[in-house]
Amino acid sequence: MDTINSLFLLTGTLIALSVLASRLSAVAGVPLLVLFLVLGMLAGEEGVLGINFDNYSLAFIIGHLALAMILLDGGLRTRLTTFRVGFRPALGLATFGVFITSGLVGILSMWVFDLTLMQGLLVGAIVGSTDAAAVFSMLSGSGLNLNERVAATLEIESGTNDPMAIFLTLVLVESLVGGVSSPLAMLLLFAQQFALAIIIGLGVGWLIARLLSWLDLAPGLYSLLALALGMCVFGLTSALGGSGFLAIYLTGLMIGNRPGRHLSFILPVHDGLAWLSQIGLFLVLGLLVTPSALIDVILPASVVALALIFVARPLAVILTLKPFFRFRWREVIFISWVGLRGAVPIVLAIFPVIGGVEDSQLYFNVAFAVVLLSLLIQGGTLPWMARRMRVMVPSTIEPNQRGPLGVLPENDFEMFVYRIENPDLEDVPIRLMRFPSGALISALFRKHVMVHPKGSTRLKVDDVVCVIGRNDDLPALNRLFDGEARLKQRKDFFGTFTLDGAASMRDVADAYGLTLSPAEADLSLGHFLALRVGGYPVVGDDVDWHGIHWVVNAMEGNRITHVGIRLY
Repeated sequence: MDTINSLFLLTGTLIALSVLASRLSAVAGVPLLVLFLVLGMLAGEEGVLGINFDNYSLAFIIGHLALAMILLDGGLRTRLTTFRVGFRPALGLATFGVFITSGLVGILSMWVFDLTLMQGLLVGAIVGSTDAAAVFSMLSGSGLNLNERVAATLEIESGTNDPMAIFLTLVLVESLVGGVSSPLAMLLLFAQQFALAIIIGLGVGWLIARLLSWLDLAPGLYSLLALALGMCVFGLTSALGGSGFLAIYLTGLMIGNRPGRHLSFILPVHDGLAWLSQIGLFLVLGLLVTPSALIDVILPASVVALALIFVARPLAVILTLKPFFRFRWREVIFISWVGLRGAVPIVLAIFPVIGGVEDSQLYFNVAFAVVLLSLLIQGGTLPWMARRMRVMVPSTIEPNQRGPLGVLPENDFEMFVYRIENPDLEDVPIRLMRFPSGALISALFRKHVMVHPKGSTRLKVDDVVCVIGRNDDLPALNRLFDGEARLKQRKDFFGTFTLDGAASMRDVADAYGLTLSPAEADLSLGHFLALRVGGYPVVGDDVDWHGIHWVVNAMEGNRITHVGIRLY
């Protein structure tokens, strides 16, 4: 009984400390995942608590469970609309990018650690992929509002690159223990990993999404059912020889993009589960490592990590993106910098231990050191690099709170709560506000007193308003309630003047005294900018033409609807 009580006390203390450490991360600027790892190391055999944990098999199981939950949550929050700009480049990075990175790091590791070619390539395969837990955590936790092209590419890449890394690791482990397969068998294994994951993940995920939107359950049961069925998809795909990680990510994608009231019950719970998974995973991995064993490999591992960060990852991104996609150099540099390594390389480093590879502890220690340096160097400078590379777009205000009314099974009405921050709304009667069709203010709170709103009611700064509307109304509502600071930031970024994307280029040229070719004169402004940008334009794209910055201000699908004019 004492053992059980001690386990509860220890687990609760470590998780509570990890949650409280999030405030230290925000103040000190240290990546949160690093703090989780450090707490695990402090609790380990050479730390304060002296816990002797060396069960690699248990850590392997915990790692798979945690990564599955993190990828399910990542899929739930990825919008299918982002695939129009991010899918093809992300797929290239998730396959050829991982292959190039692993090869370059593997060759260097062979020389640095005095290994054979196969052993060096195994080191490269283990640390060759970006980590979904690290990328999702750093991008959401740092509050960066990246442009859609960059954000979509990074999110989709991190969610889909595990099959290539696992495939390379398994093949090299089998080769080192004598179970060499033919090249054809390896290619078939790789195709099987991807094909089964895509078929099962999308197919079963679509069925699960429809089931969740159709069922009438208690609110707390939706998230439980989504998690249970997601784990079934993971297990089934893995049992059939596919990539369970990719399948559960695609399942989350299908569920998260099926409108319905179930999402409002699923997303908050899975956000907490994803955080719990990250905390538990990094604590366990921190417990597993022996700090004194890192001393022998820290210098050569640092060489590998720096080469990975500054050479291998950038080369892989450049070779994968620049010849085939219209990414700007500053976007390529930032994507290269967000090649974060996290839990996946450490979990993959357990493969050689379980597989009985000679000197397997070396792979684990090297992977741990590389992950630690990647999180510190890349993760710690992520906001600075985003500002330096100018890949962010101004953020708009979001509702302080929102929740479904439960009136309709699909496309339900919601309650959006805003605090009035825009001074332009001071003393404005409600009847003069330009609300989206169907949206209205249902309640107004002023100095903690509820006021029944009428058309003649005049708004005041710091009023709290409750607006009933639909999800499609959010962009217009957010613009309406934008604060003064955000409005100034958006004007500085997009420019003071805004033109309709459907405006004729002939009219625009006449108004601003610009020179056009005959072919350009018949285009609309939006079409003209889309051709100049190349590929798929996103909000924030700018074209320097005739000394004026023409900035994409708003879009509907692939069509540019509004263009800002910035004169500097």
